[in-house]
Amino acid sequence: AALLSAVPPMVVKLQLASLAETGSVVGRLSGISTLGAIVATFLTGFVLVALVPTSIILLCTGGLLALAGLAMLLTSGRSATGEPRTMRRPTTASLVVVVVGAGLGVLAPQPCDTETRYHCASVQSVSDSGRLLILDTLRHSYVDLDDPTRLEFAYSRAIAAGLDAHAAPGAPLSVLHIGGGGMTLPRYLLNTRPGGVNTVVELDPGVVALDRERLGLPAVDELQVTVGDGRVGLAQAPSDRSDVVVGDAFGGVAVPWHLTTREAVAEVSRALVPGGLYALNVIDHDPLDFARAEIATVASIFEHLVVISPTGDLSGARGGNIVVLASDKPLDRVAIGAGLLDRATPMSMVRQPQLDDFLGLDPLILTDDFAPVDQLLTPYG
Repeated sequence: AALLSAVPPMVVKLQLASLAETGSVVGRLSGISTLGAIVATFLTGFVLVALVPTSIILLCTGGLLALAGLAMLLTSGRSATGEPRTMRRPTTASLVVVVVGAGLGVLAPQPCDTETRYHCASVQSVSDSGRLLILDTLRHSYVDLDDPTRLEFAYSRAIAAGLDAHAAPGAPLSVLHIGGGGMTLPRYLLNTRPGGVNTVVELDPGVVALDRERLGLPAVDELQVTVGDGRVGLAQAPSDRSDVVVGDAFGGVAVPWHLTTREAVAEVSRALVPGGLYALNVIDHDPLDFARAEIATVASIFEHLVVISPTGDLSGARGGNIVVLASDKPLDRVAIGAGLLDRATPMSMVRQPQLDDFLGLDPLILTDDFAPVDQLLTPYG
């Protein structure tokens, strides 16, 4: 960026034959630059990012810049006096830079197995049957190919404890999953609650393809996967149909704000049967401003909440995954606590007085009109 920013003044100087032409030359080049920036912004944002991997875009951009520089080096142009310049040959140093740069680009380690429409994705083998789905360098899902009932991540065990407290273990459930990732929880429910139906709405078709090809996702009627936006999936969900809605679309670095709002939570409530359960995974770190706003937003729709955090409080001393269980009927805290212990989950329920103190008297409620999630979220502890 620093090198590219030095180009326009040099181009202006090369184009000027006299000071009398300064206005027209600078204006023309500025207009061309502005037009190029607008076209590139829309072309990249709406076309290239959706069709081409980011690495290819960067490599092509670098190649075009190298070719443009080479063309300018070879062409004569005009001198300040109007005399034609002689054609120049590329120097040995410039050729070395191009060759070395291209070689490093090819030899550099690639962080992705594949670049999907939204993620740099890879699958790592951590044991004979254990697979770890990495999205944008973050550990997203753990899948045991031989034992789909194994829940490696603590937050998934906390959600499972909430589900078993909500409905008798083994009882079939109709579950709507907003966000799929490695499909760990849908697989778990498919095997522990036979006869139920799991409907998954996952935004990234590339992640779904990885689930099928690398993570052994079964193609069965009881597990229905739809590629699409979670908010659209909520809006299309039938009313009073789902026993449980699982929200697992929030990341630790970026959050789809339109899934955080009061209106989105109201859609969850509409999709649930009376007395249904909303299980939400929130990721935040000290000072937990996003977690505070999101919990308050959920509480504005659902009367009863249980919050499960890594330390059993929300002091901000330790952030990470925070599980919110919400319903319009009282939740069985004793059964939830027993489920956490049975699964050796390194998380604990937040006591109601602590939760009230954490939320305060007038917490921010996220809405479709105002949801400054990027400003509230603390991505790293």
